Amino acid sequence: MKLSEIKSPSDLKKMNVNELNQLCSEIRSTLIETVSKTGGHLSSNLGVVELTVALHYVFDSPKDKIFFDVGHQCYTHKLLTGRYDSFSTLRQFGGISGFEKRCESVHDVWEAGHSSTSLSAAYAMAVARDLNHEKYSVVPVIGDGAITSGMSFEALDQIGGSKHNLIIIFNDNNMSISKNVGAISNVLNKVRTAKPYTNSKKTLKALLQTSNFGESVLDSLTQLKESIKKNVIDTSIFGEFGIDYIGPFDGHDIKEMINVFRLAKTHEGPIVIHLLTKKGKGYPLCEDDKEGYWHGVGAFDPLTGASLNILPEEHLTWSQIFSETLTRMAKKDSRICAITPAMITGSKLEKFFALYPERAFDCGIAEEHAATFAAGLAISNKRPFLSIYSTFLQRAYDQINHDICRMDLPVVLGIDRAQLGGEDGDTHHGVFDVGILTPLPHMILAQPKDSKEAQNLLYTAFHQNHPFGIRYPKGSVVYEELEDFKEIPIGSWEILSDSDKPDAYIITYGPEVDRLYHKMHTNNLNIAIVNARFFKPLDTQCICKIAASKKPVFTYEIDMEKGGLSSSILEFCNDHDLKMHLTRYGIADQYVTHGSVNALKKSLGIDINTVCNDIIAKVYNK
Repeated sequence: MKLSEIKSPSDLKKMNVNELNQLCSEIRSTLIETVSKTGGHLSSNLGVVELTVALHYVFDSPKDKIFFDVGHQCYTHKLLTGRYDSFSTLRQFGGISGFEKRCESVHDVWEAGHSSTSLSAAYAMAVARDLNHEKYSVVPVIGDGAITSGMSFEALDQIGGSKHNLIIIFNDNNMSISKNVGAISNVLNKVRTAKPYTNSKKTLKALLQTSNFGESVLDSLTQLKESIKKNVIDTSIFGEFGIDYIGPFDGHDIKEMINVFRLAKTHEGPIVIHLLTKKGKGYPLCEDDKEGYWHGVGAFDPLTGASLNILPEEHLTWSQIFSETLTRMAKKDSRICAITPAMITGSKLEKFFALYPERAFDCGIAEEHAATFAAGLAISNKRPFLSIYSTFLQRAYDQINHDICRMDLPVVLGIDRAQLGGEDGDTHHGVFDVGILTPLPHMILAQPKDSKEAQNLLYTAFHQNHPFGIRYPKGSVVYEELEDFKEIPIGSWEILSDSDKPDAYIITYGPEVDRLYHKMHTNNLNIAIVNARFFKPLDTQCICKIAASKKPVFTYEIDMEKGGLSSSILEFCNDHDLKMHLTRYGIADQYVTHGSVNALKKSLGIDINTVCNDIIAKVYNK
């Protein structure tokens, strides 16, 4: 049976092991071909092909609840659950998501874009099932990167104290986005290589390779469990939580996994099945990647691996600009440290980590720990730079509030991927951080319009003594390296205008400042653009001046309107009895789907052309 003929996971049950292996090869080819055009998470999906096929062969989705931690490695799952025909639309506006989405299919029983939620959700599903006196399996798949998160350990603690049936698939590829770090990773590495496991595995393999799966194996379950406990040095981390554990097994051996999964279905209580997989399996460029470059990719040439997304001449990504500037500043200031929660490559911090390894800290997938760790460095007279994606900053809100802002510590937050994030969709758009951070006392929050302002804002952040967040979007900008940095007055805005008496004002921030100014200038429109580079504190003198002009005022923000810049302006005007006719353009009270940033802006009615045409019509009655 060809991949294109599979309409339901039940179709797999008609196939033998050889046919399933052939299907896996076809799936890999489809993954590489599609992701090379649409971009997406490639390595992680190539690594779970056989695992996913075996799961759907043994279990009965959607009755049995199969889902993946984070969900970005669900591409094979989508292909096996009736979405082959739409797979070419992966991550495109109006197409299927790159994550599990409940609205897409009954087979997507959980959805997430952040790590380590699967075990809590799975435990809850198992509890609800038993309360309802129902019979089905709950099967979360979690990786060795996600298992190190505090949330996973909180869930394991409760799972181990219960007797609810739960089959946890531990997908161990010795990688997170990039190479794993920390003591837990070291413990797991010992488990992978320990000789007692090898001996135990031979015993398991002899039982599990039986061609006639039946009483011979089922009757050996007790003997098998006792053999594991006797022959294995310990039961890994999971045994400490009171959770039964078997493995490790080859996560690319379909026959072995089928028998292991069948065995697990008969088990009483929670059990962990440890599978060893290779991230990027079947595509040498991905297999050889140790730094995470092939974790999430844009369009590329599948033959050479060359990226098709070439930066324009003289451009750098915003992440590169901040990393380069940070590295230059760290050369002169030995107090500067860099921290990342498992995003060295994404945040472009490779150079800093190479040059200053003693001052560079990868905290793993642990945003909360990373934030409090930064606070601890700051209170000890270091100057930490915490590079964190806007979407993941949400997970550390309590620590930023309680540990950084409350103690008024000079931690610099590099808030990467702010504003619309594009094809990763609603879980990854960085549109909430302004509303999250501006209410916090002591917090300073800014966003640069260009590379020069970016460098100077970072310099400013390191030359003051309060929490300072600098947000910057995905994408690139012309890079002009400054010879000397200068401090920008905190809370200052600037008005860009060709006239002393403009007909209207557009208040905005980030790259939109220059885009709007260019559009007004080239069309000879007497509309001033206000570079509101500080969200907090506001430039209240500038607001008063604009209000006093009695001219129409517009705000343009590629973020949520609620809690955003325009909300702060309205609050100030209300509290100080300022009369301002303000029209707002931004994201309404909704979650935004996936698609290119340009397509999303247009669908929301906040693309530059739509906004400008509307403003021109309002100002000049056209």
